[in-house]
Amino acid sequence: MKKCIVCLAKKTVFLEAVFFMLGFIVSAIERHKKDSTHNQHISYGPYEKYFKRPLDFSLSLLAIVFFWPLILITAGLVKINIGLPVIFKQLRPGLNEKIFELHKFRTMTNIKDEKGKLLSDGERMTEFGRKLRSSSLDELPELFDILHGNMSIVGPRPLLIRDMVFMSEKHRKRHEVMPGLTGLAQVSGRNSIDWEQKLNLDIEYSRKITFIGDMKIIFKTIKKVLIKDGITESDAVTATDYGDYLLQQGCVTFDEYINKQKESERLEISSKI
Repeated sequence: MKKCIVCLAKKTVFLEAVFFMLGFIVSAIERHKKDSTHNQHISYGPYEKYFKRPLDFSLSLLAIVFFWPLILITAGLVKINIGLPVIFKQLRPGLNEKIFELHKFRTMTNIKDEKGKLLSDGERMTEFGRKLRSSSLDELPELFDILHGNMSIVGPRPLLIRDMVFMSEKHRKRHEVMPGLTGLAQVSGRNSIDWEQKLNLDIEYSRKITFIGDMKIIFKTIKKVLIKDGITESDAVTATDYGDYLLQQGCVTFDEYINKQKESERLEISSKI
């Protein structure tokens, strides 16, 4: 067992070295500085224009082939422990705020109260669901979203529509790049950092997209998944919505909060038509 772990570690280090060597080659032709101000649109360098999407497609396809048995096993366990359907679908804002359907493995039941309304996340979350989230295996179906072209391997995480409507103009610029399976905010604390830090990190990433930067984020993500670091906020089942966070901080009034929630509902309805 120890020999296997040592062997795997050596292979990981070797792959990391190869990726970094490739990164220096790509960076040599990528002498493109992104504008650091918030008043101008994000510009795209050669890596982002010509290499990032083919790399996303290739790596996501390889990951699907490699993890196919694990995907099938996880789907079977979801069916046994939670039921059908095994896939959770949700509309999220993607590139240029175009709404797309994100796919994950279900971690909650669909139990409703006597009025037909879904119970709270805490009441619907199962023990199996908690373990699935802590392992990050619930994210595996997003590989197909990457393959389809709705997501990237690295980029700002696709948040909820009701999160987007509460964002400032500055923070909504995070949607000028493809959303990712993982990102700078996730390897900097995932759900354990506050909303302002998270959104600022998304903007920071979107203005400095490089091959080396993406590889660093990928390897840091693997490390964090293995040690289950920063999965959720302290004692929280799911991360607090941005609108709820702003209301708690006194940054929006209750009337503004209600109006924004109605706006998000309108966007979601129009996206389904």
